Amino acid sequence: MVSAAYNTEHIEDADGMGYEYEFIEPTEDRILALMTELFATHWSQIVFGPCIQGAVFEVRVTAPAKKITMLDGYLTVDFGDWHFHVCIGEHRGTKASPAPKALAQMRRVSKAVFFRSTSKTCGGGSWGFRMWNGADEQMLTVFFPNPFLNERFKPQKPDWTKLQLWNGMRQKYLPGAKEWRPEISEADIEAPAH
Repeated sequence: MVSAAYNTEHIEDADGMGYEYEFIEPTEDRILALMTELFATHWSQIVFGPCIQGAVFEVRVTAPAKKITMLDGYLTVDFGDWHFHVCIGEHRGTKASPAPKALAQMRRVSKAVFFRSTSKTCGGGSWGFRMWNGADEQMLTVFFPNPFLNERFKPQKPDWTKLQLWNGMRQKYLPGAKEWRPEISEADIEAPAH
């Protein structure tokens, strides 16, 4: 389990992309509150899905979640026509089929971070939230509004006010987090090429 103290790490992915990770303690209560706020209140501002090497799902919903529930450690976010589950709490299984302890630990979120890319990308960067399970497999990535992209994901002159949601969520769920502001250079003033 990650300590509740404010903790950051700079990493480089296998593809050479740099990220700054800010670790959030992945307790059931904290992750449930964050996910509920994202999918019930801020649903129209985020894009989410698995984001692994070779596949990125950028799901954008047209209405808030109809129901957000917990059962046996699994959070279910239900949009009516479809839903998803992520294991954020203690998973036991059933009396007839109890979950082996090692499997339960593998399924549960073990690491959660707010992140920002530190490398330039075709979208100018990315700001988000990400979770991994106990097997260090990525479970979910949530992308927050990107200052370099408009609502249709087309390049635009940077609008740094679009980081308000990301900064606000970080400050709410990361004790010790300060508002992040970019160091603006002349290169940042022009919209990135796509």
